[in-house]
Amino acid sequence: MAMLNHDPVVKAEMNIRKPVDEVFAAFIDPEKTTKFWFTKSSGKLELGKHIQWDWEMYGVSTNVYVKQLEENKRIVIEWEEPYGYSIVEWTFTPRNDQETFVSITNTGFQGEGDEMVAQALDSMEGFTIVLCGLKAYLEHGISLNLIADKAPDAHANP
Repeated sequence: MAMLNHDPVVKAEMNIRKPVDEVFAAFIDPEKTTKFWFTKSSGKLELGKHIQWDWEMYGVSTNVYVKQLEENKRIVIEWEEPYGYSIVEWTFTPRNDQETFVSITNTGFQGEGDEMVAQALDSMEGFTIVLCGLKAYLEHGISLNLIADKAPDAHANP
């Protein structure tokens, strides 16, 4: 069995053709975030706050702790994973007045090598889908239901 030489690091990035304040707000304000990612939140992201995010269609939730928050620049959270907690960092880089480059990095996966790799692959896929959903929502006003349609057979029983 091969051993990992380095812990996995996930990075997903996308240019969003909207001003940085709108893009940043989309991740802070659950009224907006629920249009492209989770379905329910216990509140807005604020420094030092503990939040719960729910994906009601799957019957799952995660606990989130906001570690750092720099308005229109950066968000760092610690969130619950199946094997412990990992760190997610968003950076928002304005390219001009109407474009923002978003970078999401996920690190600190827990468990054995195979478990960490599986978490990293799942995270890469998930954050790529989130950024595509964000782009459609902010640029075109469309909610694509990407998260719900990713695994329709995994939906929780009503």
